[in-house]
Amino acid sequence: MDLILWRHCDAESGVPDELRRLTPAGRRQARRMAQWLGPRLPAQCRILVSPAVRAQQTVEALDRPYETVSALGPGAAASELLRVAGWPDAPTATLIVGHEPTLGNVAGQLLSGEDGERPLAKGAVVWLSSSLETQETVVAAEMRPDLATP
Repeated sequence: MDLILWRHCDAESGVPDELRRLTPAGRRQARRMAQWLGPRLPAQCRILVSPAVRAQQTVEALDRPYETVSALGPGAAASELLRVAGWPDAPTATLIVGHEPTLGNVAGQLLSGEDGERPLAKGAVVWLSSSLETQETVVAAEMRPDLATP
């Protein structure tokens, strides 16, 4: 299974947290990452997104159908994200658009096999791939908005 983790792009500060919007720089980051990510995603990729406004605005740059999942909101547990994604048995690749520290905790846990962190920068993607045969998870790709080229 492939699990693609995309941290929301740069957002305004403020409260309530769930209503924070992307900054102009964040909108540029989202467009740039969508240009990089879009052609690489499998046609049948499931896209699951936090209900937070900044995550919704981030994924909208991808211009693909997605599902909003309340369990992926700010403060979600890594175990809940993995359950929602169907890790490691989902039949298709899954893209999650969400938040730190959840995404970094998931990446750290899957790569080290224990509790750990592997933080993602704002707007960054880490693409994890797992083989059911070997039970090994590896980083298939990693990209930040400032380095992304289509």
